[in-house]
Amino acid sequence: MKGEISVQTQHIFPVIKRWLYSEKDIFLREIVSNAADAITKHKRLVALSQIESGGTVYRIDVKLNKKAKTITVSDNGIGMTEDELNKYINQIALSGALDFIQKYEGKNTNNGIIGHFGLGFYSSFMVSEKVEIITKSYIDAPAVHWTCGDEGTYETEAADRNEHGTDIIMHINDDERAYLDAVKLRNILDKYCAFMPIEIYFDDGEKKKKKDKDEDGEEATDNGKINDTNPLWLRQPADVKPEEYNEFYKKVFYDFRDPLFYIHINADYPLNFKGILFVPRQKNEFDSVENQVKLFYNQVFVADNIKEVIPEFLLNIKGVLDCPELPLNVSRSYLQTNTYVSKVSAHITKKVADKINGMFNTDRENFEKIWTDIAPFIEYACLRDKKFFDKLKDSLLFKTIDNKLVTLKEYTGDEKEATVYYASSTERQSYYINLYKKQGKQVLLLDRFIDNQFVSFLEQENNKIKFARIDSDLEAIGSETAENEKLTAIFKDVIAKEKTEIKIVHLKESNAPALINISEQSRRFNDMMKAYAANGMGDNNFDMPEEITVAVNLESSLIKKIEAVMDSDEAQAKKLAKQAYMIALISSRQLSADEMSEFIETTVDLLS
Repeated sequence: MKGEISVQTQHIFPVIKRWLYSEKDIFLREIVSNAADAITKHKRLVALSQIESGGTVYRIDVKLNKKAKTITVSDNGIGMTEDELNKYINQIALSGALDFIQKYEGKNTNNGIIGHFGLGFYSSFMVSEKVEIITKSYIDAPAVHWTCGDEGTYETEAADRNEHGTDIIMHINDDERAYLDAVKLRNILDKYCAFMPIEIYFDDGEKKKKKDKDEDGEEATDNGKINDTNPLWLRQPADVKPEEYNEFYKKVFYDFRDPLFYIHINADYPLNFKGILFVPRQKNEFDSVENQVKLFYNQVFVADNIKEVIPEFLLNIKGVLDCPELPLNVSRSYLQTNTYVSKVSAHITKKVADKINGMFNTDRENFEKIWTDIAPFIEYACLRDKKFFDKLKDSLLFKTIDNKLVTLKEYTGDEKEATVYYASSTERQSYYINLYKKQGKQVLLLDRFIDNQFVSFLEQENNKIKFARIDSDLEAIGSETAENEKLTAIFKDVIAKEKTEIKIVHLKESNAPALINISEQSRRFNDMMKAYAANGMGDNNFDMPEEITVAVNLESSLIKKIEAVMDSDEAQAKKLAKQAYMIALISSRQLSADEMSEFIETTVDLLS
């Protein structure tokens, strides 16, 4: 037995009204999109010499009539005959767009026609108690008037219309009276229809038109046009000025600041999509960060922030993409993930990498000006995507403590194996920094939270390079090991901490009595565990002691004083040793409350 599934109108209409679209506002987008399709079909037939133009000036009009409680969308497109109205309107989900494409376009998918599913018209019933259609076909068949209530019962009769095109008259039901507000309707049109390919005019029903002064001082009437039919992303990059990109960004993303840079994408076969990506400025380091892309489908706004298209690791990207071949679901609200989406995402990643490399290679001076703003995002993206890192590894910049920017290759020179020295704070590690400067060694400043992970990642990618914080390698500042058992014993006694080693050294460039040397690996491990705990993935009470070496400097006058009294006055020697240790702590990090109290007491005692 074979048959066809039937649909009862009284059952399907409630489903359409409630579940077809994720937002009720979309009804206006769908009706205006249908009007745009009708005009696109007429233009296409003219281009194919199937019909004469007749001098038609194409436009779509959206009219609000509060008194009649109606919203009317009118077009001068292809129109419908009574047979076509019965076929495409009285049968749910039968698409006139698909029939037109198959008849006149063949396999051409880049035809500018928006509708595909044959359901958009019924979105009008999401807000309407009754919908009317007045339509006349371009073939000069009699005009038709169709009326249908929200229960699904319709009537058809002859209509009085002379020009080809269609009027959709929506009688708004009492529950949706909010849509009779002119400001609300204008906002919906601005959101969904601002870049549609056909000129759209909005009449709010007010007889008095607002007037402004034009550039010549003449009065210019506001004609109600709401859209830009040739958006920036459709133009050739060579024809767009930088200030136009900046103004477009500010308008679309409501940001008063210029973006750091932009990427104009004009992908052809096999991807076929266009768009503009922007990298915005951050207000501050605590500014919320989330990529945002506005997805368009043949210039019709589909959705905000479609995450599948922009790779998650490109945190700071904003943009608009027009993808006429993206697989959307029936409501055109959600993206269906497939290999095409993955290819678009990969292409965007490549374009971002190419742009950064291009700026580095051709405009290093301006690239350095924006590097501080983009560096944390680039590092995060490199951590998340190995291919992205491979593309950018030679363009990554690192800030020195002298506020210069260098690549790793510029830092290491021709050395095949090298140690990169860095500071995490110019204030807390200022004493160490000065010692490195005396040795003529360049020090990088890696003071962001992500840097700890990034240097470990870089070491994994290149085992010839080792990163060492400046308080982890005393040999780099010219320390020479010495022996003094009694001095060692005194410092062990006053410090009395596990995992703390005492090392006697000569530091000829320093008069510091002692310096703290912290194991690079143990500190990184501690930092990593604390980061996990902060993200709810570890023990908040984790506090593993770091492997610390206290380097006692025999060149210091204070240590020489300790040596002079340690045989005759051991108690005094221990007080001085304690003081030397506290000075070493101060040069390494901020003291705890207990340590600060102890330091003050010891200092007062020694001075008195």
